[in-house]
Amino acid sequence: MSADFSPADEAFMRRALELARGGEALGEVPVGAVVVANGEIVAEGFNAPVSRHDPTAHAEILALRAAAAAQSNYRLEGATLYVTLEPCTMCVGALVHARVARVVFAATEPKAGSLVSARRQLESGYYNHVFAWQGGLLADDAGAMLSAFFRRRRAEQKAGAGNSTNGAGLPPTPFSAMESE
Repeated sequence: MSADFSPADEAFMRRALELARGGEALGEVPVGAVVVANGEIVAEGFNAPVSRHDPTAHAEILALRAAAAAQSNYRLEGATLYVTLEPCTMCVGALVHARVARVVFAATEPKAGSLVSARRQLESGYYNHVFAWQGGLLADDAGAMLSAFFRRRRAEQKAGAGNSTNGAGLPPTPFSAMESE
């Protein structure tokens, strides 16, 4: 653990990693998130866009929704969100609107990360609120979980190339034939 992170930070991130494993068990990309206010977890979530049929059901969004409901306020001023993967553009926008004070993430997301990797969204200058953020807490643990998940998924897709699913274990869509042309 880096000297920049407290023992409480590590404990909250470990809980987010547990949540990520729970999502992975359901076939979701393993990302977990917790919202902490006044030193206590007030809400948590894990990725669920597949199971909820909701493209916005990222771990961060679900945790923010639950925290807002628990606090009876969509503004989560003073709260910290812990998440196992650097937030995407949508999630950074939601974090800004929720007015969280701080975000702590584990692994960077080179393709879609919007704090430090693919984009540096908070540096744009057009947000009326910005939050503090730190990355890298338990990054090796989160990165290993994500890498193993995608390695298994690719192997499953390769092994199932000749069956009647679309590669995600789902029946073919009307567009499946066009995708192979």
